[in-house]
Amino acid sequence: GFNKEEIAIGLEGDILTIKAEHKTEEKEEKADSFVRIERSHSSYERRFDVSEIDTDKIDAKYENGILSLNMPCREPVTPPSRQITVG
Repeated sequence: GFNKEEIAIGLEGDILTIKAEHKTEEKEEKADSFVRIERSHSSYERRFDVSEIDTDKIDAKYENGILSLNMPCREPVTPPSRQITVG
């Protein structure tokens, strides 16, 4: 139910945050001093640990009301091996 412009995606360290906020106001005025105002506000926030994700390659797409994130895993880091001589 959110528009593309109402969605914000942020990355702080290894935490990815998705926020969305929607506000509406409807006002109706009648000739005899009657005023009706309806306001609604909805928000959403979700945080994810992305420590195993290659954050430089995160891609977001919004189509037909669906937000899709492509988050590829990091390449496994293998510590270098070496021989230690006994002295």
